[in-house]
Amino acid sequence: MEAILSDPAGAVIGLDFDGTLSPIVPDPAKAVIHPKAPEVLADLGAHVLAVAIVTGRPAATALELGPGLADVPGLVVLGHYGFERWEGGRISAPPPPPGVPRAEAELPLLLDSLGLDGVTVEDKGRAVAVHTRRSPDPEGALAKLREPLAKLAEKHDLVIEPGRMVLELRPPGMDKGHALSLFLAERAARSVMFAGDDLGDLAAFDAVRDSGLPGVTVCSGSAEVTALAERADIVVDGPEGVVALLAELATAFTRP
Repeated sequence: MEAILSDPAGAVIGLDFDGTLSPIVPDPAKAVIHPKAPEVLADLGAHVLAVAIVTGRPAATALELGPGLADVPGLVVLGHYGFERWEGGRISAPPPPPGVPRAEAELPLLLDSLGLDGVTVEDKGRAVAVHTRRSPDPEGALAKLREPLAKLAEKHDLVIEPGRMVLELRPPGMDKGHALSLFLAERAARSVMFAGDDLGDLAAFDAVRDSGLPGVTVCSGSAEVTALAERADIVVDGPEGVVALLAELATAFTRP
């Protein structure tokens, strides 16, 4: 924190989206960014080297669910764990992998054969997510899905990304840690902060630790996931706590 405060022009502020900037909700399509986050990030963006949102969602979806984000100075959104990039109003990405739609086509039959109620499928373009949050027994449904989804992922050359009441099938070769590491090197960062809430953010925590830079990891705490809190330098109370911490940081930059 001292390095970030003393040299904000060299700092990268990395952030997950769901559960970090946006509260977790039963229907992912109805998630919305914390109302104060865009303004706070704009304040930060005026001082730091870069603000980067690193998310499993498509970059365009994060921007749709975060009105005002596109106006944050220097914002970069690394979507699909870094396979996709939004910057300056443009999205760049390689072609989507063929295994994702093939796996998605097999999911209805698989879910029907398991007799699971309330389990929903989210098409994320370059990934497909299976949510159990709306099931009568979310944890039980998740446990029942792990093995058959792992087999389906292997069949189509995909990997499983576990999360909060969700299992996501996505292409291998990129994660939030790799995406963050590449971005830090690209920008020649001199310090880094990363805030996340879920198991997929552990790779980004590792990237902060392995970067060789002064770094700080922040956990957006919840009762559902404790692994991040055990590894974080700072634990705050959900998105509300994340935004409050970022606001404090932005205010510190303007103090004489």
